[in-house]
Amino acid sequence: MSINSIGGAGGIDRVLALRAQILERNQALQRANTAPAPQPIAPTNAAPAKSFAASLEDALAQVNAGQQRAGQLSEAYERGETIDIAKVMLARQEAAVGFEATLQVRNKLLSAYQDIMSMPV
Repeated sequence: MSINSIGGAGGIDRVLALRAQILERNQALQRANTAPAPQPIAPTNAAPAKSFAASLEDALAQVNAGQQRAGQLSEAYERGETIDIAKVMLARQEAAVGFEATLQVRNKLLSAYQDIMSMPV
């Protein structure tokens, strides 16, 4: 089998051109995905204690923000913007895990409420 039967010099040029396109797109994705890492927030001892309702509200807001971020990344990918599919899938999985955890907390709260309500006084 000779090189001409596979595609010849034109086939090699085409493969090299595709390789160059792939490398160029990877570099564009890397530039788009390079964002400064968030700095961890150090806990302060002087912070007042939050109520249960405020803590629950904050947790729900974080889950909602995660779902909105996943939706925005999905929409951007569907529009054809230079968004890495792995980043989209990771955001969607994080949102799904957050929602599932919230659902489990809700189920436990309902179970605890029902147990308390069924206690004899």
